[in-house]
Amino acid sequence: MNEVTNVATVSDAIFMTENIWIMISAMLVFIMGLGFACVEAGLVRAKCSANVAFKNIAVPAIGITMYAALGFGLMYPGTFNGILGFAGFGIGDWANPANFTAAYNGHFTLFTDWLFQAMFAATAATIVSGAVAERVKLNSFLIFTIVYVALVYPIVGSWTWGGGWLSTFGAHGFHDLAGSTLVHSVGGWAALAGVMILGPRIGKYVGGKVHAIPAHNIPLATVGVFMLWFGWWGFNAGSALNGDPKATSWILVTTNLAAVAGIITATLTSWIVSKKPDATMALNGCLAGLVAITAGADVVTPLSSWIIGAIAGVLVVGAVFLFDRLHLDDPVGALSVHLVNGVWGTLAVGIFDITGDYTLGTQAVGVLAYAIPCFAAASLIFFVIKKTIGLRVTEKQEMRGLDQAEHGQEAYSGFQIFSNM
Repeated sequence: MNEVTNVATVSDAIFMTENIWIMISAMLVFIMGLGFACVEAGLVRAKCSANVAFKNIAVPAIGITMYAALGFGLMYPGTFNGILGFAGFGIGDWANPANFTAAYNGHFTLFTDWLFQAMFAATAATIVSGAVAERVKLNSFLIFTIVYVALVYPIVGSWTWGGGWLSTFGAHGFHDLAGSTLVHSVGGWAALAGVMILGPRIGKYVGGKVHAIPAHNIPLATVGVFMLWFGWWGFNAGSALNGDPKATSWILVTTNLAAVAGIITATLTSWIVSKKPDATMALNGCLAGLVAITAGADVVTPLSSWIIGAIAGVLVVGAVFLFDRLHLDDPVGALSVHLVNGVWGTLAVGIFDITGDYTLGTQAVGVLAYAIPCFAAASLIFFVIKKTIGLRVTEKQEMRGLDQAEHGQEAYSGFQIFSNM
């Protein structure tokens, strides 16, 4: 009898510990919202920083609400045809007491599961915010966020994380641990669509030349990057979906090695190209390394993770210059960080995987499987908004700044005054 009791006690303790770890991971992903807000607010002009801050508090409110109402049932529909399924509105069968015990999945409860996944849904939409900053109408952006998070993100997410067709494609399925593609590229493709349909900020490209529009607060952006880096520990390691000491510590090590490698190579690359080290490139190099390692942090060696991050650091600098040459105006480098390195990190799984389960071909199929529908869906949503209520603020509003135009307030009242423009 005592042996049975002791076994039950140990089992309960393990379940409680793992449940707590996933809850903490959800909190770490949540704090990434503060990181995004600081990065985006710091990298735009002062006259638009309150607008960016508002969007970054509105997006999680919308994302979490829509994920509770609809998204969770679309993303995790259980047994379905592999492409589209729906398990119902709300947060699953919360009235069933068994869903708050180890009977749910052996590691954590239904509500812990939903909470962790809801934070990811909010993150995907936040990526779009920075790319379309300084010229998108606030109400238009919020409408886009509602539709994209409610429908597009959970449906395509179900294809891999919900047991859909990509999870069984090839010999062992498409692999994306924490969302290099499912979160970052899904947000990145939407950001690309928004940037293309909106057009560049006034004065960014004149006479065929690129005119830099400097960030107004690099220290604030730096704080944001550190917050994102910190939150990424839960983003990646929590995605092991258990408390296994080897799995979680392995992911934490590979995640951090990729981040520092991205900083080093982005700094060196920008130093070589621009003759001086660019602080914003170093910051985006850190984020690029983190995005790139997010798909395969659990299946690559520490050395491979450093290489993946190092390549990401070079790619992010090159991508920033490339997008400028293409006249695709992205104030915060979201396309270079999240889209380019989301793709790179996903493909890197097929190159550096140590398990032998995942191939470059399967990973490439996964990249395309998300690129086409996400870009198409985002383009359609933005296009419909543009043709109905309008997508972009007026030239006068843009010149005055979105803080005044959309909110009637200033981020730095008494220090930098735009109300008389």
